[in-house]
Amino acid sequence: MKAHIVVIGGGASGLIAAIRLKQLNANVTLIERNNKLGKKILATGNGRCNFTNVLATEQDYNRPNFVKETFDQFGVKDTISFFESLGIIPKTEELGKTYPLSEQASSMTDVLIYEVKRLGVNLLLETSVIDIKKGKTFSLKLSSGKTMEADKVILSTGGKAMPLSGSDGSGYQLATNLGHHMTDIFPALVKLELESPHLKHMDGVKFKGEATLIHNNHILQVEQGDILFTKYGISGPTILQLSRKANALLLDYQTIFIKVQLINGIDEKRVMDRFLMLERKTIEDGLVGLIHKKLIKSVLKEVGIFEHTLIKDIPNKQLNKLVKLLFDWRFKVIGSKDFDDAQVTAGGIVVEEINPKTLESNLVRGLYFTGEIIDIDGLCGGYNLQWAWSSGYVAATHAGGLND
Repeated sequence: MKAHIVVIGGGASGLIAAIRLKQLNANVTLIERNNKLGKKILATGNGRCNFTNVLATEQDYNRPNFVKETFDQFGVKDTISFFESLGIIPKTEELGKTYPLSEQASSMTDVLIYEVKRLGVNLLLETSVIDIKKGKTFSLKLSSGKTMEADKVILSTGGKAMPLSGSDGSGYQLATNLGHHMTDIFPALVKLELESPHLKHMDGVKFKGEATLIHNNHILQVEQGDILFTKYGISGPTILQLSRKANALLLDYQTIFIKVQLINGIDEKRVMDRFLMLERKTIEDGLVGLIHKKLIKSVLKEVGIFEHTLIKDIPNKQLNKLVKLLFDWRFKVIGSKDFDDAQVTAGGIVVEEINPKTLESNLVRGLYFTGEIIDIDGLCGGYNLQWAWSSGYVAATHAGGLND
């Protein structure tokens, strides 16, 4: 008689786990709390689904040694081949970001759901697992009031990011009830909140620049690309990349700053020469064409220069201060948006309690973990979905009895 394997969570890692298990001819039940599968996938890549990154390596994650064990078994090339077998043609753009050729996230969920149904996975929608007990087998208490028995369980419940998609952190409780431990969790790939009197006036300003995370006057991380000022702080792909380290430090009650470089492509001398050339203009007019017009008043207030002052009348010390600010404007980071706005959860079940090769629990035989519930998170740009695919496939391969 085939072992009964239950996959809890119908997101990215749960879907690929269920499909892989059926490929191995296992008896599979997939339990999903929503009324449809893959809800979170639909929100990725601004609805285009940045489903992997061709440049991804284990070094792009917080626990590279752990991730390597999984990627060695099912990596980026394997993921692309897997989805090509389902009909997805990959389209790779800048920085290795890879999307379906259709540029529709629904294409990804459609082919995965089609495969789940084609293979005959037993599917329970609008059902939550309330508790799990382990005896000779696993006993799962369901929200319907029923109890289900399973020989093995794969926890693919996700973290707490984007709770409207179903990731409400309930999987952590299931795991800790079975004896597992978890790290602190916090939002990652998320917008940051800043302390500044200028934010209201700069709200909505978007530009290409450089953002640097600074702690104790040491540069921790530098990112270049789109930056967006908001009424609460700062956003954009560059900021999302910095947010993981930023929030980890804030959790440790550290004081941190974001340094923003408003100008790229020229140096400070070139900017100063430009001001001297335009010395008969007001400083407000002199900044036009150099930075976003909506930033001008805020920049001048920050350095204490009246906007209608002629450039030739500004003392060298103040003009130098202005030029320095254009290349190094620092803002204190005071927090971030919460899990509702985060793309991923940082932290989770501690990796020391999980076999890195099989993703089986070291504490509970027959219990496996995939995706975001583990203390694994990566960069923005397809990296976290890649971890979901890889971990789901590898956990299912071992739960299904292969490669053990």
